[in-house]
Amino acid sequence: SGIGRNWPWASGGSSILAEFGTLHLEFVHLSHLSGNPVFAEKVMNIRKVLNRLDKPEGLYPNYLNPSSGQWGQHHVSIGGLGDSFYEYLLKAWLMSDKTDEEGKKMYYEAVQAIETHLIRKSSGGLTYIAEWKGGLLEHKMGHLTCFAGGMFGLGADGAPNDKTGHHIELGAEIARTCHESYDRTSMKLGPEAFRFDGGVEAIATRQNEKYYILRPEVIETYMYMWRLTHDPKYRQWGWEAVEALEKHCRVDGGYSGIRDVYNNHESHDDVQQSFFLSETLKYLYLLFSEDDLLPFEHWVFNTEAHPLPVLHKDDGNKEENQK
Repeated sequence: SGIGRNWPWASGGSSILAEFGTLHLEFVHLSHLSGNPVFAEKVMNIRKVLNRLDKPEGLYPNYLNPSSGQWGQHHVSIGGLGDSFYEYLLKAWLMSDKTDEEGKKMYYEAVQAIETHLIRKSSGGLTYIAEWKGGLLEHKMGHLTCFAGGMFGLGADGAPNDKTGHHIELGAEIARTCHESYDRTSMKLGPEAFRFDGGVEAIATRQNEKYYILRPEVIETYMYMWRLTHDPKYRQWGWEAVEALEKHCRVDGGYSGIRDVYNNHESHDDVQQSFFLSETLKYLYLLFSEDDLLPFEHWVFNTEAHPLPVLHKDDGNKEENQK
């Protein structure tokens, strides 16, 4: 019909930040491959609209209405619905060989707002990223949010005001919290979401948050933090996950998700998610590989762990000279 529409549940037909904000790397790469700038222009335009909009406390809500150009309900998450938008601000700058100053500025400003309004420390000393709902914090962290440890680490090198060490430390603290969410289960595999309230820390308290569907985000963070620090604990934690996957998720036909990671007996969901192959196993492989396999100075991983080449500044000159 040529008519686009959004999910009715998404804040009155709004578009979802992670969906329209996570096209940047692929479309810029497409322009590079095709020589047609239109793809990169489209995603740059999305970003310019977001940059101009007033943001509540500097945060980006998960919903934007494409008809009015205004934010939907003020729900902010670094996990589902928001996650990869932030990741792509940073990675757009890295993929551009650090020439995309707008992406860089938006990323570090967003991290500053996240630190101020969403990052908290539990009484037991665990740093976590809460969700923000209309100004109120929900002290819940999703497994999806655990990718942010690797993101903070990856972005440390360009951090303003000598904050490189601070960003690495933030990445390490998120990695530790996410490891605790695994370690505090019977199966040593992390739940879909875990909470910090009512005396509970890094544990899922609701039945519908106790499942594990072979998600990669915690291992992704281990891989980045290993590459950036070479602290052996990240390989150790990764190996704990390998052993748990082999013990609890391996079935005759492949690997299956688990319905309740706190139970001593496996109840398999009988699904092997596609991201298990493209991300979970790939990040594990990279965690135990040498750094010169897909080195960060030449490759950026998109949000589904597909490597895209960094577009080095001198590549264009090489191509011109060859002509």
